[in-house]
Amino acid sequence: MHQLTLANISKALADKQFSARELTSHLLTRIEQLDPQLNSFITVSTEQALQQADAADTARSQGQTGPLLGVPLAHKDLFCTQGIRTSCASKTLDNFIAPYNANVVEKLNHAGVVSLGKLNMDEFAMGSSGETSFYGASKNPWDTSRVPGGSSSGSAVAVAARLVPAATGSDSGGSIRQPAAFTGLTGIKPTYGRISRWGMTAYASSFDQAGFLAHNAEDCAILLQATAGFDERDSTSAQQPVDDYAAALTQPLQGLRIGLPKEYFCSSLDARIGDVVNTAIEQLKQLGATFVDISLPTLPHAVAAYYVIASAEASTNLARFDGVRFGHRCADPKDLEDLYVRSRDEAFGAEVKRRIMMGTYALSTGYYDAYYLKAQKIRRLIKNDFVSAFKDVDLILGPTTPNLPWQLGAKTNDPVAAYLEDIYTVPANLAGIPGLSMPAGMIDGLPVGVQLQAPYFQEARMLQVAHQFQQHTAWHTNAPAGF
Repeated sequence: MHQLTLANISKALADKQFSARELTSHLLTRIEQLDPQLNSFITVSTEQALQQADAADTARSQGQTGPLLGVPLAHKDLFCTQGIRTSCASKTLDNFIAPYNANVVEKLNHAGVVSLGKLNMDEFAMGSSGETSFYGASKNPWDTSRVPGGSSSGSAVAVAARLVPAATGSDSGGSIRQPAAFTGLTGIKPTYGRISRWGMTAYASSFDQAGFLAHNAEDCAILLQATAGFDERDSTSAQQPVDDYAAALTQPLQGLRIGLPKEYFCSSLDARIGDVVNTAIEQLKQLGATFVDISLPTLPHAVAAYYVIASAEASTNLARFDGVRFGHRCADPKDLEDLYVRSRDEAFGAEVKRRIMMGTYALSTGYYDAYYLKAQKIRRLIKNDFVSAFKDVDLILGPTTPNLPWQLGAKTNDPVAAYLEDIYTVPANLAGIPGLSMPAGMIDGLPVGVQLQAPYFQEARMLQVAHQFQQHTAWHTNAPAGF
């Protein structure tokens, strides 16, 4: 059962090949047996999962249907889940029980999903490796000595190891697409505002976007269909019609123009990954797509601009975690300043402190114009580059990451090296456009992802290309040994 895709599980449940409770119990057993070596879960909600599975079985017995009814998932631990700990992988919120459900959780619950628990992540989504979690690093199931990527590390690990068929994630600078590439999954970051951020703990509010990690584009389309749409509780939620993503999957690729930015194929790219991308290009050409050389000239400035703006927003967003209203509070503070200082010092990890300090510095008097304002101008130029490029092409294709997943601990003392791993993913967040990573090859036993980027609200195009690619390749079916 655990080898089935989300779509196949839905069909099997409809055909009564097994019940939601049987499937849920099977996956809970796998989590108990296998997750200690992977550390993908922070909280396993066994009792709630079995109750939801029984409710789904009852609903099906009464004639109710739905593509997600009785299908098990798990949530990245920054989505509020009512009655369940929502920690953001931080000591700050280790004791926080969410009093309500995030919009994503709410919609998926309405669709009948079974939530198996909350997944590990980089603390407050700050990291590219899964190593900054208060609960310890998640391990890549393809090689447990290596990072699985981040910040949606637990989501990627749990799906890749077949502990859950799919998982929610969030993407602020590549936090869905990079771990998807590192673990052989399909990961989608929709257009900013396509899915409501209500109830999703903020890291960088103008970048954060909910999305999904699954085994293929079809599963991502099902999940996006259930969660996309306007939410009046979120002022950044887009009032745009929702496409029929499943219908788009079967459309042929003839006539589709795909851009290849020359800046993506530079000296910082591992040549072997470049070969994988070129092989994927040839496959898509056979399916009818045509390729056009384009340029995104401001790409080299994307990482610097992203980390200035994101850190500034993190500095503001994390000011609320002060030990007063909820979360960790230091013992016996002597006054209010001591309460603030010691509570935050004790509860935040090193990477979170680093980004708060970077952001506060960039926003301070005398440096605002030199750093934050300049970064925002670069952000506009990057957006303009994409808008200009999409006048000539329907999609943009390139590598998801410049390198293979590195060894655990290899970049702990060199944060800038880790930041530079986001070079191909952060531009989509700066511009707010959708992005998708799909498995396209293997190098030394490790998966490699190829990234697609589309114009605003054109997620259907990315899913179409990924699905057609996956109909003619088998990279997305590979599973790590032992799982």
